[in-house]
Amino acid sequence: MEAGTIAKWKVSEGSSYAAGDVICEVETDKATVDFEAQDDGIVAKILAQAGNEVVVGSPIMVIVEDEKDVGAFANFETDTSALSKVANETENETENVTVLDTTAQKNNNPFRFLPSARFLAQSKNIDVSSLEGSGKGGRITKGDILYALSAGRKFPQLQAKKNDESPIAADTETTTHPPNVTAETLNQSAQTNSTAVSPNNKKPFALIPPINFDANSILTTGAPYTDTPASTMRKVISKRLTESRQTVPHFYTSIKVELDNIAAFRKQLQALIGVKVSVNDIVIRAVALALQDVPRANSSWIDGTAKPNNSIDVSVAVATPSGLITPIVFDANKKGLATISTDIRALAKKARDGKLQPHEFQGGTVSVSNLGMFGVSEFSAVINPPQACILAVGSGVPGFKLDDTMPKQITTMTSRLSADRRVVDEPTAAAFLQAYAHYIANPNLLVL
Repeated sequence: MEAGTIAKWKVSEGSSYAAGDVICEVETDKATVDFEAQDDGIVAKILAQAGNEVVVGSPIMVIVEDEKDVGAFANFETDTSALSKVANETENETENVTVLDTTAQKNNNPFRFLPSARFLAQSKNIDVSSLEGSGKGGRITKGDILYALSAGRKFPQLQAKKNDESPIAADTETTTHPPNVTAETLNQSAQTNSTAVSPNNKKPFALIPPINFDANSILTTGAPYTDTPASTMRKVISKRLTESRQTVPHFYTSIKVELDNIAAFRKQLQALIGVKVSVNDIVIRAVALALQDVPRANSSWIDGTAKPNNSIDVSVAVATPSGLITPIVFDANKKGLATISTDIRALAKKARDGKLQPHEFQGGTVSVSNLGMFGVSEFSAVINPPQACILAVGSGVPGFKLDDTMPKQITTMTSRLSADRRVVDEPTAAAFLQAYAHYIANPNLLVL
């Protein structure tokens, strides 16, 4: 986690709190967690308002021990008060200079400074080339300069080092706006250059004139709409799933299993022992036992190596208003159906309330995503690295099969396994699905 969002403040300026009290709610990558106070104190100034994204390690409020000191911070301002803006700038700037990692370590390299740090140094007319940067690749950030100045560190003036080609000064002097360029100018330049280099002075190439585009010319229905900012969870989901699709070699295998025995089994459990389980509970139990039979599928791709997992922890996809989250049923192969059902209900409720703790959704060795309750017959799921497999479960579909030359109505369910080819090969995927289908077709084995 590199940044979090202040979801809600539980204290206000001027109020007191005790150790252990919840100061605010912080929205992390996957859940909203309580931020508890470590000591007693009084809130003098709140620096990060609710909804602001805050970089880990940045201050969010000023606290004092004596209530009389609160007034001294009424007009207190700090550059970290706009934490959301700084966080976004830092993220964007870090991405923009990632390709310069191999050359950013030298003091005379202008790319050693993040844009916000360079602007601050220029505005204060100081040369901070001697600083050790804390940013990615050793780059100097705006926070590094502010921290050094607050600690009383002195820097030479930037103007004094212009003759020495200070990287900041050099960058300032060489940063100029390009002259106005028109299509006619470009055409003339292209014609001149192409005529000069053409071996036979053939007809020069002409630039294609730009096409004027007016966004207002696009036909729309005119219906009103509202732009909704993406939550922190959805941003993280988007980033990680994109990385998964780009870096993980997915391959897919599907199998159809009959559900008629499952329906009879569920009725039998409820009638005999009063236990009510869902098809999803049975699927999770079947997946866990199938992984126990085919342990190769219960592996992860970590640091370029396929590593088997010692436990079978099933991550179950749960839809929440903020996005999809995968709470974990730990040691699912060692738990009965009733325990699995209880665990899933409790985890799903906590997920929808945003009360999951990090250890309840971080990890897992395999994932299960079930859209059967929405009427989706089949689909393909995206692997959640470093896991190697995710099983996409569809709804029951009525059909027929021949039974002793007589047609028999049955209900089948399609389950599709998305697997990481670096870890799981086709025979392993087939063996897993066969074991899984065997348990679904013989649900009595799930209670053993």
